[in-house]
Amino acid sequence: MSLETLTEGLRARVGTESDFNATVKFDLGDNGVIFIDAVTMPSSVTNEDKEADCTVRMTMADFESIASGDLDAMTAFMMGKIKVDGDMGIAMKLREVL
Repeated sequence: MSLETLTEGLRARVGTESDFNATVKFDLGDNGVIFIDAVTMPSSVTNEDKEADCTVRMTMADFESIASGDLDAMTAFMMGKIKVDGDMGIAMKLREVL
């Protein structure tokens, strides 16, 4: 799956009026980033590499598995497949989006 496809899927899940009220960056290493801005309205999902309230680092394959429901995000975190910088409370709320 491409970065563009993953970004579009996340854009559809976040919508334009998300009550998530935070910025999150998924850092997928050499594959790029997906940035969610759910502070401003309308909410947006882009591939801009900006500062975020919470940055989640993982491989693109693990992101795909979590997004498709094949891998539980908490399990991935406990296995060390996900690294979180910033507000851990926001990371916990990501289940609403993913």
